[in-house]
Amino acid sequence: MKLLVDMNLSPRWTDAGMEAAHWSNLGASNAPDTEIMAYARANDCVVLTHDLDFSAILAATQGEKPCVVQIRADDVSPDAIGMQVVAALLQMASELEAGALLTIDPSRTRLRVLPLPSRS
Repeated sequence: MKLLVDMNLSPRWTDAGMEAAHWSNLGASNAPDTEIMAYARANDCVVLTHDLDFSAILAATQGEKPCVVQIRADDVSPDAIGMQVVAALLQMASELEAGALLTIDPSRTRLRVLPLPSRS
């Protein structure tokens, strides 16, 4: 599994023990989320983010890829929540390969299989 770390997370996430690249090394810092999603889909990456827009894009487009992992915590540094994120990624690897939205917060982890239903 390859991670694409969004601009809203520290580049230190690329040192979390998994194959990862930070968007700042791949594209423009002001790139729209749709561009990041397109890159992740084309390169078979899982997007790691703190941004809720990625799940909204998945729901609106009923997309099956790319998978998205959202960190929902006040402190999103690898020092604070890194072990929990890496453990969840390893535990849910097969679901993420198949297509999923994984939300991780300090008290729980939630997995939703893609495509997400649109909110009408």
